[in-house]
Amino acid sequence: MEQFASLKRSKDGQPVRYLVVDDSVFARKNLARIVETFGGQVAGEAGDGMTAITEYDRTNPDIVLMDITMPQMEGIEAAEKIVAQHPEARIVMVSSVGYQENIVAALQRGARHFVQKPVKPEVLYEVIKYVLGEDGAVVSAAGAGA
Repeated sequence: MEQFASLKRSKDGQPVRYLVVDDSVFARKNLARIVETFGGQVAGEAGDGMTAITEYDRTNPDIVLMDITMPQMEGIEAAEKIVAQHPEARIVMVSSVGYQENIVAALQRGARHFVQKPVKPEVLYEVIKYVLGEDGAVVSAAGAGA
């Protein structure tokens, strides 16, 4: 797998913390493996939108990676509810359902960005850097050997 410079939080230099939300265990594990190559830490996981809200409150992650199509509560609705309670939340929708109306709805309801499945690590890396950089949450991308 490709080497990526570690992303660190600007406030304390610690690894970026992620909440990974997908109803597929395989997809969650794949995303977790990818963000760990970015130097990230998976703070929590959820298999549906309802659990995502609870896990967000429990873990207070830097980034949420959230699927759209899930049981109990869809990802777009969960994103909207999280952002209503936590306006600073940084949510990136990750879905194989790349219909333009889904992307627009997700962005209108609080998501910061969208990544199409299957996830390409280099694309996700750039999206995360962009989303964290919007409000100065990441300043260092230390070299892979650092």
